[in-house]
This record gives sequence, structure tokens and C-alpha cells, in this order.
Amino acid sequence: MTSSAAASTNASDFEFPVIAMIGTGNMNGAILAGLTAGRGDGAEPIRVTTRSTKSAEQFADDDAVLARAAEDDPEANREAVRGAGAVILGVKPYAIVDALEEIAPALDPGAVIISVAAGVELATMEAHLPEGAKIVRAMPNTPATIGLGATGIAAGRHADAEAMALARAIFESVGAVVEVPESGIALVGAVSGSGPAHVYLLIERMIEASERIGLSEEDARALVVQTFRGAVEMVARHPELEPAELRRRVTSPNGTTEQSVRVLVESGLEDRFEAALRANIARSEELAAEHR
Repeated sequence: MTSSAAASTNASDFEFPVIAMIGTGNMNGAILAGLTAGRGDGAEPIRVTTRSTKSAEQFADDDAVLARAAEDDPEANREAVRGAGAVILGVKPYAIVDALEEIAPALDPGAVIISVAAGVELATMEAHLPEGAKIVRAMPNTPATIGLGATGIAAGRHADAEAMALARAIFESVGAVVEVPESGIALVGAVSGSGPAHVYLLIERMIEASERIGLSEEDARALVVQTFRGAVEMVARHPELEPAELRRRVTSPNGTTEQSVRVLVESGLEDRFEAALRANIARSEELAAEHR
């Protein structure tokens, strides 16, 4: 599998077309926040659709957003996508086909359709859109809500370089982006899509262990959280250094760190991580089969 994190686009300088967002769940909400941050005066509002009137009302005083509620307007989704150059589908996987069939007649021929629905393959979506539709499949993660997301994007059959540049710019507004073939989306899901849960589990277990050896709950949490934050930032700030080298710099021969690292390595941590990722990918493939 090949991937590309190169040719990065500066999202703040990108000239976006009219954007429509179908659904405003956590992920679309994060993307919306990224796209509206720092938008200049006179920029076309981002068209958003919600199921309920109450959800749409939260955007009433936001000039950067034009919200419609399906509860009030059965044509809300079709009106939102009409004339839009990019359509971001944030509905649940089980609702993707219905959403595509609903908006298909109103789509502009050149519109780029971006799906963040896990487990729904490009071929499945292409079957419910006009021939030649430019579809991009994306796998973002929840840290996008604080602008630190990691997203993998994959091109459909007709998604050209321009379509991919647009998708990249959209997700770079909330973090980092890599381009992969569709076969890599499940891998992205295992590593970064589900990855935050794996990291939270490590933090959780390290806090619990710290308490068992005698630290207070408050001190254990403060030290562990700051340690993870600092270690990750060291890796991010020093791309010239492999994580293994950073680890070696903390690990003095016959020292205390060497002993704790040895216990972790001998516990089979490496194999456990690989097994966890493979289990994740297997489940992703099962879900994809259910949506075909």
C-alpha cells in the first residue's frame, strides 16, 4: 500500500467552493468549526442540514453558516447541495444510501462528494450516484474537534487531483491528512480512527498503576497526562529523530528506565499492538461487507 502526506495544502489559503454538509454530528461539527475559523467577510456561508429544528437553531446567529432542518423542510438536503462544489456526508453508515439517493438529482455534475461514514465502500456509494460522480472516502478521528485530527482520504474512480486537493484542504482545516488507496482506509481506521481509544486506554492503565504504587489520584493523573503530552510533542517537534532514538536518550544502560522498558517489551507489547490492529481491520472488513 502506498500513501502520501506530501504536497500539503495550506487550508487557510485554499479557495473553497460552496460547501454543503449533510448532518452535524461530532465529526461534521469539528470540520465545520475548522472551515469557519478565520473565514473572511463576504465568504459564502457553509450550508448545513440537521434533522431537528432545535439543532438548526444553534446556528441562527452565525453568519458563516446557513442551516436548514429536515424537520421543517423536506427539501432541506436537496436545497443544501444544489449549486455546491463540495458535499460532506456526515450521516450514519446505515443512512448513507438513502441520503445519496435523496440528493443525487440535485447535485451539480462537478460536485465532490466526501463521505466520513465508516464501512461504506466507494463502489457502494458510486452505485447510487450519477455516473462520473467524484467521490472521496475519508476516515477522520475525534481529535479533529480540537484541530488535531488525523485523516486518511481515498479517491473514488472519478475523483481527480483537483477533487483530492479540495478534500485535503477541508480536512487539513482540522489536522493532518494522508492520501491512501481505498484498501488503506481500514488500516487508517485501525491506526488513527480508533487510535485515540488505544491511547486513552494506555493513559487510563498508567494512571491506575501509578495509584497502586502509591501516588494520589490527582498527582497520578497530572503526571501521566503531562508525560504523554510532552512525549508526543517531542516526537512531533523532532521529525529528524526516530521515536526509538528518543527512547534510547531516556534509557541509561543498567538504569531505572531500562528495567521498566524491559518488562514492557518482554510482555509482548509489540505483538499485542499488531494483534489489536488486525482485529480492528477484520471488523472493518465485516462492516463493509454488510453495507455492500
